[in-house]
Amino acid sequence: MNASFVVTGASGGVGSAIAEHLATIGHVVNLDPAPGTSTSPRVHSLGADAADPAAAAAAAELAEQHGPLTGWVNNAAVFRDAALDTASAKEVAALIALNLDLAVVGCHAAVRHFRSHSRPGAIVNVSSHQAQRPVRGALPYATAKAAVEGLTRAAAVDHGPQGIRVNAVALGSITTARSAAYAAVHPEAQRLLAELHPLGHAGAPRDVAHAVAFLLTAEFVTGTVLPVDGGRAALGLDPESR
Repeated sequence: MNASFVVTGASGGVGSAIAEHLATIGHVVNLDPAPGTSTSPRVHSLGADAADPAAAAAAAELAEQHGPLTGWVNNAAVFRDAALDTASAKEVAALIALNLDLAVVGCHAAVRHFRSHSRPGAIVNVSSHQAQRPVRGALPYATAKAAVEGLTRAAAVDHGPQGIRVNAVALGSITTARSAAYAAVHPEAQRLLAELHPLGHAGAPRDVAHAVAFLLTAEFVTGTVLPVDGGRAALGLDPESR
């Protein structure tokens, strides 16, 4: 396939799995401040902040050098929390903006690039089950992800006439190095995760990668949020209820 993609935050975890999978069908630019390592010669790293519009535009141009840019994945995220009763309103708003800006800048760069080349394209925003079912202590993250899902639907409506599709994946618990480190300190974590997901276990990064690839190529799907959560949202257990 003669095509290229941009994936933000693809130097590890879910983002890395998405980039590696997409590299089997085209070239991928990893837009991430951290240096990326990949087993595929088709993954090219651009060490920059995905929330920087200039960096996002540069990532689009770099991808275009390897093939027509047809897909953009806004995966980068910031995991930092603040509570309404202990942090200032400005601190909470700033943390919400940290995550929302990453998606807004990515969507902006992708739409501008697709339009400038008069071609259709696809955007996938990575959201979370917390957009609909927040857990305690994650207010800025949950609020930002809810806004990302609103952005997904609005951008799909606005830019569908130009053949630009915008979708999102809402993730449940996914096993990454970060979650593995937590589980090493909290041995009960695996059992609790099994209870939260009807499939009986957390997901793997490859599960997300396959869902993202589907949405990038599903030509009559737009404005949707696809749960990739092992049924966690459907079951709806509150992990804090204990």
